[in-house]
Amino acid sequence: MKWIELSVEADREAAEAISELFAKYGYNGGVAIEEPIIPDEDEEDKYEVDLSRPVTVSTWLPDDELAAETRERIVQNLWHLGQMRYISPLRVTVSDEEDWANAWKEHYHVLRVGRHVVIRPSWREYSPEPGDVSIELDPGMAFGTGLHPTTRLCLAALEDYVAPAMSVLDLGSGSGILAIAAAKLGAATVLAIDNDPVAVKSAAENVALNPEVGGRIGVVEGTLEATGGAQFNLVVANIIAKVIIELASGLAGALLPGATLIVSGIIEEKADSVALALAAAGLHNLERRQEGDWVALVARRARD
Repeated sequence: MKWIELSVEADREAAEAISELFAKYGYNGGVAIEEPIIPDEDEEDKYEVDLSRPVTVSTWLPDDELAAETRERIVQNLWHLGQMRYISPLRVTVSDEEDWANAWKEHYHVLRVGRHVVIRPSWREYSPEPGDVSIELDPGMAFGTGLHPTTRLCLAALEDYVAPAMSVLDLGSGSGILAIAAAKLGAATVLAIDNDPVAVKSAAENVALNPEVGGRIGVVEGTLEATGGAQFNLVVANIIAKVIIELASGLAGALLPGATLIVSGIIEEKADSVALALAAAGLHNLERRQEGDWVALVARRARD
């Protein structure tokens, strides 16, 4: 069988909407987001993300009898999205199955985030430096590779707020990257929850790639209710603003007294609404972090 790769270049602000569209029609919901990079001139495995250039979003379709119709639906939806943000014309590439099986891997490289975290795709070579917190990751078809600004914002916040012996909840865990990072940064127990079975499978596989912390991470399919009312020292939720607002009281209830909440997946114009919802749920907003048009908020429950 042949496979069709569909990709567009787009403003960063459009990446989430395009990803949702591609996940709806792409094989297994698979989407890759590739950010332009500036290679380090001295070290091969180091680079910076170029925030001034558009990202590339890709998905894949089997080249079957439904491909033409599916492609047309995607083109129509991209046209509507393109009325709000820059989106390039759809690029179409057809490849044989053996080429497709590895094509998406070219989008992922070793990535340094924050002060210590290093994300290494399982097929990339990497030479660790002293103090590195290395996460081996096979992103597969689940969101959360470290390439998206919201993931980077959450990882940097985890570096600052995770402490030894903490219990951590990662809600909307995607690939499991934040859960693994929390454990490697010292958390004693981490519960990773996602309502997408593809994400749950991906997270479990990525936990297995990091066996030194695997015994401290549980991965389950479900929603916030899957905690069974448990409370945590830290909760991280990299989802979207609307869902964070809807879950604000539930997120607050999942925090132990004095515990910390990190939320992201928030586009800049929605940040104030999220902050107000967290405050209404009884949380004290500690700080706001921003990368481009994406925002992460850190809040804390008062000590009783």
